[in-house]
Amino acid sequence: MHDERPSVRTLDREQVRLAQTTLRRVRDEVEKVIVGKRDVVERVIVAILSEGHVLLDDVPGTGKTRLARTLTRSLGGAFRRIQFTPDLLPGDVTGSLVFDQPAQRFVFHPGPVFANVVLADEINRAGPRTQAALLEAMEERQVSAEHESHPLPRPFLVIATQNPVELEGTYPLPEAQLDRFFLSTTVGYPELNAERDMVRRFQRVDPLDAVAPVVSPSEIRDLIGLAREVHIGDAVLDYVLAVVRATREHAEVQLGASPRATLALSRAAQSRALFDGREFAIPDDVRAMAGPVLAHRIVPEIRAELRGRTRRQILDEVVDQIPVPVEDDLATAMVTSDG
Repeated sequence: MHDERPSVRTLDREQVRLAQTTLRRVRDEVEKVIVGKRDVVERVIVAILSEGHVLLDDVPGTGKTRLARTLTRSLGGAFRRIQFTPDLLPGDVTGSLVFDQPAQRFVFHPGPVFANVVLADEINRAGPRTQAALLEAMEERQVSAEHESHPLPRPFLVIATQNPVELEGTYPLPEAQLDRFFLSTTVGYPELNAERDMVRRFQRVDPLDAVAPVVSPSEIRDLIGLAREVHIGDAVLDYVLAVVRATREHAEVQLGASPRATLALSRAAQSRALFDGREFAIPDDVRAMAGPVLAHRIVPEIRAELRGRTRRQILDEVVDQIPVPVEDDLATAMVTSDG
C-alpha cells in the first residue's frame, strides 16, 4: 500500500547545521550585553524566525531597550524606539502625508515603525487609536495612506513593553490586541553572579559598542524560510492542538487560546527546532514555547484571579495535564536524519 504521508526529512542536514551555527552566533553576540538571560534572548530569536512580535511585561531598568538595541545591531538592521505617551498620535507611529509645495502634492513621510526592530516602550500609555495603528501595522506588515500601501521592511519585529506596576493613567491592551503578540515574556532581575558580571562589563566601557553584525536582513529572511520547512509530525501537531484546546476547556479559564494561537505555537515549535539544529519538531519544543506563546492569550475566570492565580500558573497546569506523545514519527525522523 502506497504511503502518501510527506517525507519526514524536509531539510538538508548541512543547511540546518549552518542555520544553527548562525543563530547561536546571534545569541552569543547579544549575550555580550544581556547577561544571564539566555532563555529570553532565545525566545526573541524564535519570534524573529516565526515572524512574530514580542510583549515584554516588566518593570523599568531590566534591560528591555538594551536587548532590542543589541539584537538589532547583531542583525545588521535598522532600530527605532517609540516612547508611547497619552498625546502620541497614530501618525507619529506610522507616518503621515505632508504637502510638498514645489510638487504641489501630498507625499508620505514614513514614521518610526519603518525599521527592522521597533521598540514600543510602555505601549499601554498611549490611547487606543495609537495602539491600534501600531497593531494594524504589526498584523498587516504595511501602512496605508490615502489608498496607497507602503510595505514595512523584512524582517520586522516589534518589541513592546508594559510596566505591570504603574497602571495609573494607562490604557490596558484589550484581549484581541494581546492576541496579536506572538509571545509574551519577562526579562526579570538577574541572578547575583550575573548582576556582578554585568557591573564589571559596564564598569569602563559600554559593551554595546563592541557588538557587530552577525547576519544581514536578507540572511534572516532565508532563515525564516528554513524555519517554515521544519517538519511537524502528526503526533506533535496533535499535541499542539490538544494543548490549545485544553485552554478552552479548563475550569479556571473564561476565554481560551484562539486558532491564531495554534498557528503561533506550531511555528514556535518549528523555529525552536531549527535553533536546536533539528529538521523536525519534537514535543519538548511545544512544551518549551507553550507558556510564552499561550499564557497572555487566555482570560482567567474571576474566581481564579481572586485566589491569586496567574495566567502562567494556569497555563503550566494545562500543559502538565496533557500526555506527552511517544510518537513513531519522531523515531522515524531520527533514523532518517542519522541515516
